Amino acid sequence: MKLKHFILLFLSLCLFFSCKENKVSQTTIKQDLLVDLSKLNNEIEKFINLADHNKSQKEILEQFKKSRLAYKKAEWAIEYFIPETARFMNGPALDEMELEENRSFEPHGFQVMEELIYPEYEIENKENLIRELNIFKSNIKQVQSTFEVITISNNYVLDAVQQNVYRIIALGITGFDSPILQSSIPETNQSLIEIPVIFEKINPNSKILADLKKLTLKAQKYCVDNNNFNAFNRAFFITEYLNPISKKIKIFQQQENIKIVTKNSPLKPTITTLFDKDAFDVNGFVLSKDYNFTADKATLGEKLFYDKSLSKNNNRSCASCHHPEKAFTDGLKTNLSLTGINLARNTPTLTYASLQNAQFWDMRQLDLEKQSVDVIQNKDEMHGSMESIHAKILLDQDYIKLFQKAFPKTTKPEAWQIQNAIASYVRSLNSFDSRFDLYMRGEKNALNNEEIEGMNLFMGKAKCATCHFTPLFNGTVPPSYSKTEHEVIGTPAEANGKKLSPDSGRYLYNKMPQLIGAFKTPTIRNIAITAPYMHNGVFKTLEEVVDFYNKGGGKGLGYDVENQTLPFDELKLNKKEEKALVAFMKTLTDKRYQ
Repeated sequence: MKLKHFILLFLSLCLFFSCKENKVSQTTIKQDLLVDLSKLNNEIEKFINLADHNKSQKEILEQFKKSRLAYKKAEWAIEYFIPETARFMNGPALDEMELEENRSFEPHGFQVMEELIYPEYEIENKENLIRELNIFKSNIKQVQSTFEVITISNNYVLDAVQQNVYRIIALGITGFDSPILQSSIPETNQSLIEIPVIFEKINPNSKILADLKKLTLKAQKYCVDNNNFNAFNRAFFITEYLNPISKKIKIFQQQENIKIVTKNSPLKPTITTLFDKDAFDVNGFVLSKDYNFTADKATLGEKLFYDKSLSKNNNRSCASCHHPEKAFTDGLKTNLSLTGINLARNTPTLTYASLQNAQFWDMRQLDLEKQSVDVIQNKDEMHGSMESIHAKILLDQDYIKLFQKAFPKTTKPEAWQIQNAIASYVRSLNSFDSRFDLYMRGEKNALNNEEIEGMNLFMGKAKCATCHFTPLFNGTVPPSYSKTEHEVIGTPAEANGKKLSPDSGRYLYNKMPQLIGAFKTPTIRNIAITAPYMHNGVFKTLEEVVDFYNKGGGKGLGYDVENQTLPFDELKLNKKEEKALVAFMKTLTDKRYQ
């Protein structure tokens, strides 16, 4: 009888612990996320309490760091599912602008708080700090409400996690969202913690899970052992840990038969790393499917690109200012107008121009189609007419055949197709085969030690990658690539640096004070052969460019640039570091120009 009771007791205990274990294991990704948001809210409440009770800067700063770490645990979901709110939780401390309505919104979130408490926390900032913290709490509540009602399926979870790996590469380890404290490395460690936890929720018995855990733990340990921001080896960290983690995520997806998320994005859903040769889809930047790239359109566009009959006097083509051997620039400070007068701005490269959401230095056109029309009809550049060009093409049998092949659904060439063909040719000019690209795909000998040091400086101490985002090296913000940024850097009028350039940039078209002197952040791919540099071609060499940034831009030179977005403190790069930085930028040259 006693034995029977013992067996019943044993089975009851087993059932109890089994149920308890199942209860733990049965928590969903969504439930865990809501718990993480509650923990984040708790940290913010502690932060408010410390500020309200006038605690020391040390205590304030430590709580700020704890709060950021709590955010990083949920960042993968907040940034992916609710990007509009995320902008006001951990976005740049710069005004958010709606140019169509000519209005702006003041920034909120961690980066605003960072400026209030560091390097010194002044008690007069208390009211503003508490205000920011209460706004942050409201945003947490909004995020919680959203996640409580939406369904988060595994395919979207996987896509969000993969996007967050790309975010770590392009934004996280560069200091983009921690520009003053530079707490990026510990925060990267926190972001990585969630990856195996999330995947274990999807399938704890996955064959790839053990490998993913080991890899993630090694990456975390590397962050712990190498937490100095300036000394951190980003080249090693990306190639040895982040790229392999990215590949493991794709393998997991395939093994679990989880569908790929199909969305209109410049990043192809099939890629294994951010550095795949065909990672970017130019169709992610087109107006509609009718404008999608095809090789036949590019062939037609190339003919149009070199056709001087597009100009009024039949003496200038697109290629007159965009020379193929110079990565489609012209080597001049500024080119000449049709009347022989110097144009106001330097001719930018057309390579990789298709991977951005704005064209021209002042970003006045959003796509390549409108860009081509703008140039053709500009009285100083080509002074042509789309109507007359269209009429000429309708009389040219060779052109008609090319148009019929490029646009088989139409019976005769249409005006919009001229623009689309030229734009398609420009969209064909992205190679992604520089020595940098080869190195990121595993060819360890593609870069030497000095160039690797330069890459680490570019993505770290020199702060270049906080504006020229890896791997496009332009201002199109990863990982969604839905927005292209401008910067106000205070470019001088002449190389001697005695006065500020008078060009007001974007302000010419949008009379907002934040835009005075604002220019698009261009790609620096192929920069070794696209001199001279800046919107006015003021610098002849990369060494001059690096020296300008090292001094803190225009404000660092003493100019009155109240709205400068570039940090104006000296970077304190020594000559060896400046040389390494230039050496790295030269590795971004495509194979065709080497």
